[in-house]
Order: sequence, then C-alpha cells, then structure tokens
Amino acid sequence: MRLIGEISYVRNEEDKENEGVPPMSLPPPPQQTLVVGYALTSKKVKSFFQPKLEALARKKGIVFVAIDESRLLLDQGPFDIILHKLTGKEWQQVLEDYMENHPEVTVLDPPAAIQRLYNRQSMLQDVADLNLSNCYGKVGTPRQLVITKDSSSMIPDAVSKAGLALPLVAKPLVVDGSAKSHELSLAYDEFSLSKLDPPFVLQEFINHGSGVLFKVYIVGEAIKVVRRFSLPDVSKRELLSSTGVFQFPRVSCAAASADDADLDPSIAELPPRPLLEKLARELRRRLGLRLFNIDIIREHGTRDGFYVIDINYFPGYSKMPGYDHIFIDFLASMARSKFKKRLSSGN
Repeated sequence: MRLIGEISYVRNEEDKENEGVPPMSLPPPPQQTLVVGYALTSKKVKSFFQPKLEALARKKGIVFVAIDESRLLLDQGPFDIILHKLTGKEWQQVLEDYMENHPEVTVLDPPAAIQRLYNRQSMLQDVADLNLSNCYGKVGTPRQLVITKDSSSMIPDAVSKAGLALPLVAKPLVVDGSAKSHELSLAYDEFSLSKLDPPFVLQEFINHGSGVLFKVYIVGEAIKVVRRFSLPDVSKRELLSSTGVFQFPRVSCAAASADDADLDPSIAELPPRPLLEKLARELRRRLGLRLFNIDIIREHGTRDGFYVIDINYFPGYSKMPGYDHIFIDFLASMARSKFKKRLSSGN
C-alpha cells in the first residue's frame, strides 16, 4: 500500500490576528527589501541556497548577504534578520554583543537558546517537563543516562542503578553538527558499553514499528512531517541471544525515506495534527526557538504513544519537500510584522 508521506500544517500567528479583518482594512506594505545576513557553514550554504529558494526570495524582496567572519559583525550590515548556525563560544559572544547593540534586528535564533540543543543531556528536558498528554495521544521521552569519562568504568553499575532496560542506544553527548555526533550504537548488554568512548548518553531503545521515525520540521508556525527509516525493532529472542555493541551510520537521513515504502497503515500513520501542533507550540515557547526539527517515534503496538528522541536546530531543510516556499513565506511574514510594528510606532 503506497501512502502519502508528508503533511503540512501552516498557520502563521499573523493569520490568526487577521481573522475577521476585512481585506482592505490594512494597507498593503510597499515592496521593501528585507536584508537577511547569514553565517552558515559552507556545507549548509550549499544545501540551503538552492536556485528555487533564491528565485522566490527575489520575488519577495528578500536579499541574502553572507556575513564575513573575518570582520567585526558590528561593522557589517545593516541587517533586518540574521540567520546562523555556527558553533563555539566565540561566535556566541559575537552574536550576543550584536543583539545588545542592535535590538531591532531579529536573530534566528538566540545563541543561548540554541546551546541547549547541542547537549543531549539538556536537549529533551523540556519535552520531559511538558509531559504532554491529551485525547490525541501522549508524548514523552525515553529514560536516559549520561556517561562521562569519570564513570566509564562503572557503566554496568550505573545502568543498573538507573534501572534502564536493555537494549540501550548510545549517542554522543555533544551535538556539534559533525557526522560523528549523529552516529549511534545499539547495545545488547551493558558490559560491552565500556568499548565506547565517553561522554555519551544512553537511551532506552523503544521498538517503533519496523523502525519508522517521524521527522517533524518546524519553521516558525509551519509544521511539515516526513517519514524516515530508523533502527529496526528488537525481538525478545534477539535480545536474549545477542551480545555486544553494534554501531550504525547516521539514521533517519533523507536517503532513508520511508514515504514511498509499502508499510502497514498502523505503522505509517502520521501523528495526529492537533498533538503535533500543541507539541510544536509548547516547544517554541519553552525553547525560545523558531527553526528546529523533532524526531518522534510511535511505540510499537500502540496508536497514540509517542516519544521524542532528538531535537535538532536548523536541520537540513533542503531535504524537506517544499522547504523553499515554506521558508521564504516565513521570512516574508516576518517582514510584514516588522512593517506593521513600524506603522504602529509611527516610524
């Protein structure tokens, strides 16, 4: 059975504000240039700035300008928006100084807020604290344990004290954008974990329907969901007969798309829209971010039991179908919001 593999939920806050307002009650903003400065890795620049996105940007009056890292940011611009995904304390300080001196510029997103997603110990804390449950389902996080260098020789005891159940997924503690930071290992016994290099996080592995993962992209108020293949389920027989730690390359990438696969509908069914909307809305507020994606799995054998296993800042949006229209619409909506604020302030 071939299933449609993506669904979009796009509704801007501005649209909500304008409900019931006659079309001509607000004057249309003149075509003004929106200058978006960007500080991205060369890899991100190559993947993100596709010809279609750039063409759509020109039609909307949006100009992208590369930020020169060799020069003081305060000497560059002027910018309306800064788009960035660089790591390091030095860059974080540069951005924070710029934000203090230019509060009128929108920085996507605040570096201090992004920093929480670069550490898997804090990454999922807001989801766990949210404890989201309603008539559409329940969203939680797998139980996890942080292993540091100092405790690497005591892993079996640490796992036992934490009460974690096998198998366990081991992920690097720090997410720095490298391919290595997205690699993971599946451990069938805790004694074999001593072969791995700490620091890392251990998460309880949850069978999720032949290894199907839902990648939920967030761009402002817009939500788009695609299916990806993940790690296969582990049977009780396999768990009893297997030992060791098995390493896996990066999973859930675009090459592992499950959108066209012949899947059981109960496995492939997307999470309910209202549940995702509430989760996205709460995480935007709690994280203070507008550009991120959530990796979600459905516990095998359930229809409404979901777990968030990863959150990534400014993910590979070019792998998201229709990303160019969604992203440019998002930037255009920010331009309209800026224009309305200027009108209301009389500037």
